[in-house]
Amino acid sequence: MWGDSIVGFGDYRYKYASGREGDWFLSGFSPRKQSLTLYIMGYLEYYPEYLERLGKFSHGKGCLYINKLKDIDLKVLEDLIKTSIKRLKKE
Repeated sequence: MWGDSIVGFGDYRYKYASGREGDWFLSGFSPRKQSLTLYIMGYLEYYPEYLERLGKFSHGKGCLYINKLKDIDLKVLEDLIKTSIKRLKKE
């Protein structure tokens, strides 16, 4: 658990160009009131081919907001998460 409402998987150490460092998870989710929030570490702009096939959702830089799981292709979501984790582990 990361805080009161985020379930995170794995560990990721990041460092900004400014020198600021921190720890976060590789991927995670939070069942928010308005939608299910999925945290994809690394920017979603790196994965347009997955987003085009995912289904109905909205997003921010690194978060997917899904109203109902039946609105998305779960296999595409699985592949997106795996790909983003592989990218983070290479960095």
